Amino acid sequence: MSTPRPGRDSGLARGIQRITASSLGPYQSAVIRIGFSATYLLFLLRELPHRHEMYGPDAPWRWDMAEKLISNNQAFTTLMWSDSTVWFEIVYALALIAAALLLVGWHTRAMSVLFMAGVLSLQNRSIFMGDGGDNVLHLMAIYLVLTRCGQVWSLDARRAARRARAAGADGADGADGGVEPDGKAGGRRPVRGDVAGPLLWVAFGAVLIGATVTDSLGGTVWLPALFWILWTGQGAWWALNRYAPHSEPRTLLDVIANLAHNATLVVIMAEVCLIYSTAGWYKIQGTRWQDGTALYYPLKLDYFTPWPGLSDILASSGVMVMVLTYATVIVQVAFPFTLFNRRVKNVLLVVMIGEHAGIALLLGLPFFSMAMIAADAVFLPTVFLVWLGGRAALGRDLLFRARGQVPGPRDGAEDREAPQHSDSGGHTLVG
Repeated sequence: MSTPRPGRDSGLARGIQRITASSLGPYQSAVIRIGFSATYLLFLLRELPHRHEMYGPDAPWRWDMAEKLISNNQAFTTLMWSDSTVWFEIVYALALIAAALLLVGWHTRAMSVLFMAGVLSLQNRSIFMGDGGDNVLHLMAIYLVLTRCGQVWSLDARRAARRARAAGADGADGADGGVEPDGKAGGRRPVRGDVAGPLLWVAFGAVLIGATVTDSLGGTVWLPALFWILWTGQGAWWALNRYAPHSEPRTLLDVIANLAHNATLVVIMAEVCLIYSTAGWYKIQGTRWQDGTALYYPLKLDYFTPWPGLSDILASSGVMVMVLTYATVIVQVAFPFTLFNRRVKNVLLVVMIGEHAGIALLLGLPFFSMAMIAADAVFLPTVFLVWLGGRAALGRDLLFRARGQVPGPRDGAEDREAPQHSDSGGHTLVG
C-alpha cells in the first residue's frame, strides 16, 4: 500500500486554498459584466422607439398568446404580471436602469439580480424576437449574479478603496460597507449614513414576497430558490458584517462566495467552448462550408448587407471567400483544444474577436458580435486587461486635463485588483 507523497498533498492543499480563499479572474469577470450590460443597454436604447412592437402591447405576439405559451413552458417574465401599458413601461425602464448601473458597478449584487430579471422578462415575453446573441445574453445574465464581478473597475471597488484609505487614516482596521451589496474591505464595519443597500434589500424583499405569494416567479424551482438564497444570504452577510465581522460564519460566507464565483467562471468557459465547438462541427456537415462558399451567400442578402459596396468587394474575391470560410470552421473547432497552450489560445482569441467584429460590420449584427466578444473576454490574459485598464485611466486623466479639470488624488488602488484573500473587496455571492 503506497503512502501519499507530501508534495502531492501540499499541492492539493494549495489548490483548495486558492479556490476557497480567493475569487479568481477579477478582471475577466469585470469585463464580462461591462460587456454584457453595455450590449443590453445599447440594444434597449436602439429599440426604444419600437419597444411596444417588440415586447409591449402592440407586439404581434400578443399578451394572451404569450400567457398561453408561458403557462406551458413555465418561463419567468414580470411582463406577465399585468397587461397594462404602464407596467410595461416600468419594466422596460427598470431594465434600462439596471443595465446602466451594472455597467458602472453600482451596488453590483442588487443590479445583477435586477439585470437578470429584466433580461428574462423581456426575452421570455416575445421569444421569437431573439437570435444567438440573445441566447448567450440570457445565460450570462443568470451566471453574473453568482460572480464577484464588481471587484475591480466598478463604483463599488472605488468606494471600498476610499473607505479603506479613510479607515487607515483614522487608525482603524478598515471599513467594508457592510450595508453594500458587494463592496467591502479589511475590517468589515458598516459605514454610517449609507442607506442605499438596506433600502434595496427591503425593496427586493417586498417584491419577492409578493411574487412568491401570488406564484408569479414562473413554474421552475431553481429560479425562486436562487432569488431567496440571494436575498436571505444578503441579509445574513450584512448582519454578520455588523455584529460578528471576524466570526467563523462570516468566513464561511466568504468561502461560499469564492466557490460560487470560481465555479461560475468555469461554467462560463465551458459554455463558450461548447458554443464554438458545436457551431464548428455543425458547419463541417454543411456542403457550402465544405466547398468553401458559405460566406458568399449572406454577403448577397439585402438583410445582411448594411454596406453593399464593401460586401460586394469581398464577395467578388473567390479566394478570400474560401479562405475566410475555412478559417471560420478551423478556428471554431480548434479553439477548445488550445486552452492548455496559452500562446496558441491567445492567437485564436484575437482571430475570433476579429471575426465577430467583421460580422458586426459586414452582416449588420452588432449586438450578437458584442455578446460573443464579451463572452470571449473570460479567456483574455490578466496582464493585457491590467494594461488596458491602465491605458483607460491614463486617457481619463488626459481628458480631465484637456477640460481644465484636475482629477482628485488617487493612489491607484481603485484601478488595481482587489486583494485576493478572504477579506478581499468586491462582488460576492451573499455580500
